[in-house]
Amino acid sequence: MANLRAYVSEFVGTFLFSVAAIGAVLSATPAVGGGGGLVAIALAPGLALAVAVATFGGVSGGHFNPAVTIAMTSSGRIGAAAAGVYVAAQLLGAVVAALVCRALFPPDALLQGLNGLPLPAPWLTPSGLLLGEFVATFLLMMAVYGVLVDDRGRAAKFGALAIGLVFTANVLALGPVTGASMNPARSFGPALVSGIWTLHVYYWLAPVAGAVAAAQLYERVLLK
Repeated sequence: MANLRAYVSEFVGTFLFSVAAIGAVLSATPAVGGGGGLVAIALAPGLALAVAVATFGGVSGGHFNPAVTIAMTSSGRIGAAAAGVYVAAQLLGAVVAALVCRALFPPDALLQGLNGLPLPAPWLTPSGLLLGEFVATFLLMMAVYGVLVDDRGRAAKFGALAIGLVFTANVLALGPVTGASMNPARSFGPALVSGIWTLHVYYWLAPVAGAVAAAQLYERVLLK
């Protein structure tokens, strides 16, 4: 029963985060005219992630991201079998979120917002995409580790908000460059629903590598 609660939490938390991330992109299109631009696109998922971690972190650990789960597996914080179900729940949550957004927004918004997909700038090279997503996810994972794993971070009372703020900062800094996904599920949901798989493998490779690198650094060097 405990595992079931964790799996449901990962599904709902990823759904919450993904609806905010995809919806913010689509709301900023001319077809909807929500305004806010990059700031809204960064703040909405950042705040949603903070709420998800605060709400479900005590149940599932607050991953909501296959890269985070894989990184936690690499450092022995979660077993491989449970991690597999976590990733499946996260991907399903993101797909359902993409379907909900597709039903809510007009076709013009979906076209203008490329279905809410995080995509790189036209001038960015594949190696630049890998570097940007690696760095962004590395920084995000450091915050996750410091808040959710390190007891010293828990005592700081800043908690979930710190994770959301790192995500927001990364989107503000790298959103126009790489799309600032930092989360394979965030990329997978709208890709599956829209059928647009542009450079999709990079949005798995770089976040997973960045998260694993951060987890290993924190586990082996920074963790008391």
